[in-house]
Amino acid sequence: MSSPFSLIVSQGRVADRTNGALVGARRVGAELSTLLGVDASVVGTPSPARDDDWSAALPQAKETLDGLRRAVSDAFDAGRTPVLVTNTCAASLGTLPTVAERHPDAVVLWIDAHGDFNTPATTESGYLGGMIVAAACGLWDSGHGAGLDPRQVIVVGGRDIDAAEGDLLADAGVTVLSPADSTPERVTELIDGRPVWIHVDWDVLEPGYIPAAYRVGAGLLPRDLAAIFAALPLGSVRGVELAEFEAGDADVPEHLSVELIIETFQHLLH
Repeated sequence: MSSPFSLIVSQGRVADRTNGALVGARRVGAELSTLLGVDASVVGTPSPARDDDWSAALPQAKETLDGLRRAVSDAFDAGRTPVLVTNTCAASLGTLPTVAERHPDAVVLWIDAHGDFNTPATTESGYLGGMIVAAACGLWDSGHGAGLDPRQVIVVGGRDIDAAEGDLLADAGVTVLSPADSTPERVTELIDGRPVWIHVDWDVLEPGYIPAAYRVGAGLLPRDLAAIFAALPLGSVRGVELAEFEAGDADVPEHLSVELIIETFQHLLH
């Protein structure tokens, strides 16, 4: 029997400012390949990290973003659920517009310490990864499509949000749940039986479990995220993105982080 999943691993630089996330995506992808019993479709070719502005990073990432979009579309066409392991949240420029087109009723759970709702006009860092959801919702033109209804976006565990970004989120109707409010009960209440696309940036967790490039204190604990996953009916999940695991951290053994990622993901497979 063929697998119900398509495993997609991003290996092209998409605004990476560190080198560990590409390695992390590859290692998690290998473990998920074994767990799911499917070969990974690898998109992109690694290149060194750069501390560049979004305006330079975006055109450089075009080939990878186009490849991710095609891979997600192919999975949907085959009747499979895409499971993506990506280096940065910016890779979602290639996925969210396709999700919006193919599953317009789906809720996007953006499980992240950040809202990623800045625009070129509001960004303070110039980092492409902080502008992804806003692009998918049509607040600025990334060149990779839009169509996502911001009222169907739920930021789970959000706590590091710029003032101007917060205004954009509120004006657009995005729901932002603090870590304290990110309970399985509240999340399922907001989903209200609709299909779900899940995005996880591991910086949503309290630092010390799964390293990410940007560390933000007072986050969710792994058991909190596992409980949210366990509360979601697998049949409602239209796809999953796991992003921003920074391999090579000096303080957290890499194999333990990979194992925790796999254990967390397994709570969806109930």
